[in-house]
Amino acid sequence: MKTKVIILAAGQGTRMKSRLPKVLHRLAGRPLLAHVVDTARILSPADIRVVVGHGGEQVQASLDGQDIVCAGSTNSLVPVMPCSRRWMVSKPMIAC
Repeated sequence: MKTKVIILAAGQGTRMKSRLPKVLHRLAGRPLLAHVVDTARILSPADIRVVVGHGGEQVQASLDGQDIVCAGSTNSLVPVMPCSRRWMVSKPMIAC
């Protein structure tokens, strides 16, 4: 059975006082999301999916060229959890 990874990247990051989506803030010269994706790849998952919300277009653009599926809503009034629930099946899965 193959492992799947879901990365929840929909946070607005209000306390960061920035327009930049929280997951795109840099640590050690790279976006936080890049660090999480690299760590997830160590597991050799069958699938990596990212649930986006605030700044979803920017988050998706940062993942261009990678074999990662993104879904969610750029409208902060629409909950993003239904997107991740669709992906949650009875197979092994890790949510970050």
